[in-house]
Amino acid sequence: MALASHRIALGCVADDYTGASDLANTLTKAGLRTVQTIGVPADDLPLPAADAVVVALKSRSIPAPEAVARSREAEGWLRARGAGHVMFKVCSTFDSTDAGNIGPVMDALRTEAGEPIALVTPAFPETGRSVYQGNLFVGAVPLNESPLKDHPLNPMRDANLVRVLARQSAGSVGLVDVATVARGAEAVAARLDDLAAAGHGAAIADAIFDDDLEVLGRAIVAKKFSVGASGLGLGLARALAADGRGTRDAAGAAVGEPVGGHAACLAGSCSQATLAQVAAAEAHMPVLRLDARHLLAGADAVAEALAFAGDRLAAGPVLIASSADPEAVRALQAEHGAEAAGRAIEDALSRIAEELVARGVRRLVVAGGETSGAAVDRLGLRAFLLGPEIAAGVPVLRTVGRSEPMLLALKSGNFGGPDFFARALDLMQ
Repeated sequence: MALASHRIALGCVADDYTGASDLANTLTKAGLRTVQTIGVPADDLPLPAADAVVVALKSRSIPAPEAVARSREAEGWLRARGAGHVMFKVCSTFDSTDAGNIGPVMDALRTEAGEPIALVTPAFPETGRSVYQGNLFVGAVPLNESPLKDHPLNPMRDANLVRVLARQSAGSVGLVDVATVARGAEAVAARLDDLAAAGHGAAIADAIFDDDLEVLGRAIVAKKFSVGASGLGLGLARALAADGRGTRDAAGAAVGEPVGGHAACLAGSCSQATLAQVAAAEAHMPVLRLDARHLLAGADAVAEALAFAGDRLAAGPVLIASSADPEAVRALQAEHGAEAAGRAIEDALSRIAEELVARGVRRLVVAGGETSGAAVDRLGLRAFLLGPEIAAGVPVLRTVGRSEPMLLALKSGNFGGPDFFARALDLMQ
């Protein structure tokens, strides 16, 4: 049965590609057959039947009006295919500036849904993200005291999400505190009603334990709209599965026959986790570290990378990294501008990905949210089926609608352990 004849239970609009994969993986493990698309699907793309569809956009760091327009188009596509609830998926570190884009997109989609108030939470305790009294914690410390405060595009210097969201939204923002959540789904729903009656258009919800996410999911599953990271998706998925709207064999959806071909890894993230993963990979495969300064000066990094890959691909996987330590990245941004520096690195790595695929790479691992998005766009990939989980929040993806199937892993910079690249390739056969 194709998606065109199957009504989906949950629709999701994700503001970046790796976050979309994280969410789709979470929904699959929770019992929903899930398809991830890249952008709003064209009419000629045959999609398999699914309980949930995650539409992946690159809207986190673009101008707010453009992010709103793209998100509204995705929301309309999902509603037309039966999605009763649409979740706007954001990063668990609530990456955004005081101008958006979380607030403007939330305001627009909440209005489209006809809901008076939107529940909002980036909490996902399993991955070390919790919200207490409206403040976002990374592990044991507030967001603004964690290393994630220095995100190169959207640095987050305020842990109080009520304040953060209020600076972006046209409406006021309330709080569903942990004491309310502890009293259960009915108490949360009542609190949302009270906040809406008081004129609030959004409410940050506390969540400290995974059970809190289930409470939130049950409280809002019958509503039409919410905003959150993958943790809220988990709560919604479990509520839907408990209501019989899931699929028993959804977890670990088969990726089909082995794809063969060469394997390669690309890294464009400067996170401490990715830097450690690149270092660990040197024990398993040849690694080329591109000089970002030379790249920005116009040096032909693509030719250098392809020459490095050369005959090595026939012997096994290679890794090409433009990752640099945070101080070096800040120096480059100061010299060239943050946007220009990021765009140059993403463009080079996406062109390398395109050329590697042209040379027979069919298994591709990409580290870094912006780098993953650029590579997927350059390759023209349109949709994925979900396979086994490599690390928390990072599944194996099998392409849909491509004449020669590929397996991919797309990860945000901070995800995965030191052996991530080796583990990913072991699962991508």
